[in-house]
Amino acid sequence: MRTPRPVPTAVALVVLSAAAGVTVWRPWEGSADATGRPSGIAVSRSQCGQGWTDARTGRQTLVVHNTGDAAAEVDLVEVRSNKVYGEVEGLGPNTSASMDVQLGAGQYAIRCLIEDTDAITGPTVTLAGDAQGGPAVVPVTKNDMLPLVKKYQAGVARGIADLALKTDKLRADVDAGNLDAARTDWLSAHLAYNSLGAAYDAFGDFADKIDGPSNGFHPLEKGLWHKTSGLKPIADQLAADVHGLQKDLPNEQVDPNDLGLRAHEIMENALQFELTGENDQGSGTSLNTALANLNGTANVLAILDPVLKPRYPDLPEVQKWESRVRTLLTAHRNTPVDQLDRTTREQLNGAVGELLEKLAPVAAICEVRRGS
Repeated sequence: MRTPRPVPTAVALVVLSAAAGVTVWRPWEGSADATGRPSGIAVSRSQCGQGWTDARTGRQTLVVHNTGDAAAEVDLVEVRSNKVYGEVEGLGPNTSASMDVQLGAGQYAIRCLIEDTDAITGPTVTLAGDAQGGPAVVPVTKNDMLPLVKKYQAGVARGIADLALKTDKLRADVDAGNLDAARTDWLSAHLAYNSLGAAYDAFGDFADKIDGPSNGFHPLEKGLWHKTSGLKPIADQLAADVHGLQKDLPNEQVDPNDLGLRAHEIMENALQFELTGENDQGSGTSLNTALANLNGTANVLAILDPVLKPRYPDLPEVQKWESRVRTLLTAHRNTPVDQLDRTTREQLNGAVGELLEKLAPVAAICEVRRGS
């Protein structure tokens, strides 16, 4: 599975929840007050939250401006519950951002998370009114995520042990010249690898060695289905790299924030490389691989369930669309993508697109926030 390049922080879209909209930062183009300082809510070590003078309930757009000399993250929090109603990441010096929020009655504050500085909470602002508050997220702590990361790593370790057995068998088939058995065992091993959810740099350099466009499974697939020679060194190297990953796995530390990212990135990879048939080197099993990717996503979601269930109201929608995608992929596995009729391709693409939309907030919800 190929890993998409991460979006640079400077232009990242930050999705707080499915209904909360998006926040982007941009160079300040706003107005200034009588002293020449930017209008809006200030973000800095000395001015965190200053300038929030038009506070009200209801749907609104707040403008935050970094008046300091270091990059910052900004959260709008409810003081008593610590729920986050809006956030901005990667706000550079002399940079402003709009934050779309919906606030009910209560006490709120701006929290500034500035490089090399403990979290700073600005003045408390009390709002009164009848407006309904919008989506918010209870912050996730390291203590919430660390047990889940350990559970994830243990599951991956078991999966890689199984993968090692399967690639050893595949290597033995190739060494013996038994290509029919090798094709069967190639698919078994490839699906085992893709069910691990190797997205977002999960396995470092080993990901490209094992399942890159020019390494590991893919050139071996091309050789097996097109009967080219020289398969033995490819199969030997693939097995060696899998064992290398198994040996190195205890050194591969998972960042807790990456676990939430993988829930989305695994299926984004499937949409980009499997549902287009781009990765197919002759086996015609791209939909089988996409189903393995879906299993990887389901495993991540199951592990994250204790964090997501109380924080993500649309989790049942995620499960609904995961089931819809599973039904479609199961019905058409073993069918090459280029042999699907137009209606089926549209159904698959549409269902995966809906699933990705519902998965998009998972990373933001599961992000470990400083000061929480």
